[in-house]
Amino acid sequence: MKRILLFSLAIAFISFAGEAAIFKKSKKEVAVPQTSETVLANETDSLSYAIGVQNGLAFANYLNSLPFDTISLNILLKAFDEIMNDKPTKMTPEAANEYFRKKATIAQAATTEVQRNEGEMFLAANQLREGVMVTPSGLQYKILVPSEGRKPASAESVVKVHYTGSLIDGTVFDSSVMRGEPIEFPLNRVIPGWTEGVQLMTIGSKFEFYIPYYLAYGEQGQGPIPPFATLIFEVELLDVK
Repeated sequence: MKRILLFSLAIAFISFAGEAAIFKKSKKEVAVPQTSETVLANETDSLSYAIGVQNGLAFANYLNSLPFDTISLNILLKAFDEIMNDKPTKMTPEAANEYFRKKATIAQAATTEVQRNEGEMFLAANQLREGVMVTPSGLQYKILVPSEGRKPASAESVVKVHYTGSLIDGTVFDSSVMRGEPIEFPLNRVIPGWTEGVQLMTIGSKFEFYIPYYLAYGEQGQGPIPPFATLIFEVELLDVK
């Protein structure tokens, strides 16, 4: 009985996740099994459904995090059925883990190569825009609001700034402006693009920085920032301590 309930829960997870995956990542083709309308006939049904709703989004996010464009939920469900009901499977768990790891490595490598190329193409075109300047390191910047204030004295200076950081597709990953609270930090404790760029600013000025991956979070990325990501920061220098 427990296996049957677990299998039912898995179906709820994946059906819910499939719909979310289609909505969140349109390039991913997901075959969603056609099912009849859900009926909650008793307390067990209601509890099962609540757990499915509660965890479905997390499962959808997991599917979206995978570096694959196409996932067949019909086949995925068959694998769930076989494993949970002790049926013969096409792959052993060990073989499935190895296959998944190999395919994920290949897909991730292809994805990061695309991201690197997109960043390089963006920077090559961006440096030709009016007002964009390029430093010897490859950092690009544009002065949005000039000022006659003083500059940070060195990389050890502590600065107070407002900023918004985004990817080249416009996705905002961090913003003190949205939080409504500026931040203070020593310039030698941030990414190299910031350490170099903010030293070019004067108090009261606002710059836009275009930072190549090797002056940002490198080949690994960090948190919501993917590997090889070129970053765009709009920064206002409020004070130098």
